[in-house]
Amino acid sequence: MSPIKPQTTPGSLGNWIHLCVDMQRIFSEPTPWHVPWMARVSPEVVELAGRFPARNIFTRFITPVSADAVPGMWKVYYDKWTDMTRERLPRGLLGLVPELTALVPPGRIFDKMTYSPWVDGRLHRLLQRDAVATLVITGGETGVCVLAAVLGAIDLGYRVIIARDAICSADDDTHDASLALLENRFSVQLTLKTTDEILRLLS
Repeated sequence: MSPIKPQTTPGSLGNWIHLCVDMQRIFSEPTPWHVPWMARVSPEVVELAGRFPARNIFTRFITPVSADAVPGMWKVYYDKWTDMTRERLPRGLLGLVPELTALVPPGRIFDKMTYSPWVDGRLHRLLQRDAVATLVITGGETGVCVLAAVLGAIDLGYRVIIARDAICSADDDTHDASLALLENRFSVQLTLKTTDEILRLLS
């Protein structure tokens, strides 16, 4: 991945990237993991991503070939979701939604096989190389991969801005509870803003 050119923005954000979490066809289309209101937040995600195409990193949640290919409780997990393993799932469904696919390149893709993108250190090393200080986060699901991405970023010292109208979940109650948790317990290290507010901050 080519480095991001350092940029200072209003509000002392420092160098920043847009980390767009798992906006994939496997969640937007009618699969067992369908997130019904991903379509509702897609315009906001696309608006933010389209304004700064070179500052996008799109994560993709990649399932294993089979349940036997992963360790521990992940095997139990994919024994339950066998139809979502790569030996059964049409491969194209792991790709980004078409509107975001059109932004790669210059946007970059980061594949992971866990909820968190931070587990093996690759993403952190990439962002440290680029001197990134702030992450603007969108995508899904709020209480799973977005939550894991946010908490890992906080632990690593990043400033986090969540686009509250550009994240989604398959469960409204979990979505609301996750946002309440993040806003109430991590307010020093993260901020929740609307997409319009973020775009004004970055302009």
